[in-house]
Amino acid sequence: MIDAKRAIKQLKALEAGGKELRLAAEWREPWKSLISTILSARTRDDKTIEVSNVLYKKYNNLTKLSNADIEGVQLIIKPVNFYKTKAKNIINCAKKIVSDYGGRVPREFDKLVELPGVGRKTANVFLAESGGAAIGVDTHVGYISKRIGWTHSDKPAKVEEDLKKLFPKRMWGSINYVLVRFGQTYRSKTKKNKILDEIKKIN
Repeated sequence: MIDAKRAIKQLKALEAGGKELRLAAEWREPWKSLISTILSARTRDDKTIEVSNVLYKKYNNLTKLSNADIEGVQLIIKPVNFYKTKAKNIINCAKKIVSDYGGRVPREFDKLVELPGVGRKTANVFLAESGGAAIGVDTHVGYISKRIGWTHSDKPAKVEEDLKKLFPKRMWGSINYVLVRFGQTYRSKTKKNKILDEIKKIN
């Protein structure tokens, strides 16, 4: 079983191996961070950022987005996967934040997952981006964690639980950030696996 000291060394190797890529959740305004994280599901971050820039140019605050015409939003976000469902979710998410929280995105996990389009992964990615101690488990985090041996599960909630047991709380917020950058750096699965297998050997 991998111990925390070894896992931290492996995480640092993953960080060193990833390029400095901007991720979909990285925005100055919290509401943009949340909306873009919703949009990024099953969509590459660079495409999500491109679409988000157009969306936020037209709807530059949550009130405008909450009152947006769904067809207009669909047209803008069409390049992302599941754009029809996401258009409905982000408008309704904006409505709930405006009506229930005065336009300020809540920072509590339980309140976040009550928002339309926000599941466990999205909530945790948002909280981590906001400086919280949270681990968002997406496909990159799940795949890399299992390949290295940090977890043996394919279930995101169990992967999250295993990572929280393995790493000190102060590092939780950086895990998704590091692993997603690494995963996006290596498009070739063969090359990615070769590097991961070397990192796995680190003691």
